[in-house]
Amino acid sequence: MKVDLSDPEAIRRHDPGGMLDAIAGLGSNVRDGYAAGLAATGLPDLADVRGVVVCGRGGSAVAGDVLRTVFRGRLGVPVEVNRGPELPEHAGPHALVIGSSYSGNTAETLAAFREATKRGCRGIVVTSGGQIATEAEEAGVPVVRVPSGFQPRAALGWLAFTMLGALEAAGLLPPLEPDVDEAATEADARAASCGPDAPAAENPAIQLAEAIGDRIPVMWGADGIGAAAAARWKTQMNENGKVPAWWSSMSELDHNEVVGWTQPFGRGHAVIALRHDAEDGEFAARFPLSLEIAADAGATTHEVWATGQSALARLVSLIAFGDVVSAYVAIRKGVDPTPVDVIQRLKAALGT
Repeated sequence: MKVDLSDPEAIRRHDPGGMLDAIAGLGSNVRDGYAAGLAATGLPDLADVRGVVVCGRGGSAVAGDVLRTVFRGRLGVPVEVNRGPELPEHAGPHALVIGSSYSGNTAETLAAFREATKRGCRGIVVTSGGQIATEAEEAGVPVVRVPSGFQPRAALGWLAFTMLGALEAAGLLPPLEPDVDEAATEADARAASCGPDAPAAENPAIQLAEAIGDRIPVMWGADGIGAAAAARWKTQMNENGKVPAWWSSMSELDHNEVVGWTQPFGRGHAVIALRHDAEDGEFAARFPLSLEIAADAGATTHEVWATGQSALARLVSLIAFGDVVSAYVAIRKGVDPTPVDVIQRLKAALGT
């Protein structure tokens, strides 16, 4: 079944879970999450912190990717995103461990958080509730709450910007209000230009979803915010679009993956380069050559450019666009983007 993406009512009928509305709320969530983080109380003293470890899985871990990617050039300490249950050995009393779990019940995050508590690490928890909130409060670790009721992947504005606001309030990050305002504005602009009521002939998200069609999307991004956006697009294509998808960073992909783009293996793929104006010059020069190689192998190739001036705004603009494209990829096939039945089946089988 192929849904007519030029018909707003048809789009809405095939989005009963309201994923497009959730995506359109990203700008508001960015503003509200940042305000909630700034208002957090009881935060630890971070004056002598030597490293930050963000523990999370899935959409909750992407908040850590935002922190690490955007601020790695502005922080004097390393930031690590830890997606597993084992806490890095270097995390001790001079480390800040952030437990990011939307549900509050993610087994891997709980395990890492418990180990952090045993080691005497400084901690902050960002969650909507659940077991991690209970245990953090019992341990005297500050909990910064975000609203419940979202799919975790649609709560990124809350998770990431609540974390950023709290880290600013604790003195680890500089004042971010101008960048946050710009990021929220860029998200709002994407929602307006890409929503179901925007005419399909002028709607870049619908146009890209149609161009992807039934192909497997492969995202490329320059190391930094482009690569972070590509990773986000990949998981959103999986969860929202209900399709396999892959991502790679430039220029790493030119040292291995590019060799695999040979006939006939490019057929059935859509390569999407996520670009921005602040790319390293060497990386920027590689994109057209690498896309040509993928095209010669039979892939369709596309470029998506970030908008905004700050790194934070550019990253959010790419994320906002990818989120809505991924929803249209599912809707085009007559599939509701919201449910993640396979994940629920796995959790039930594993008892997690």
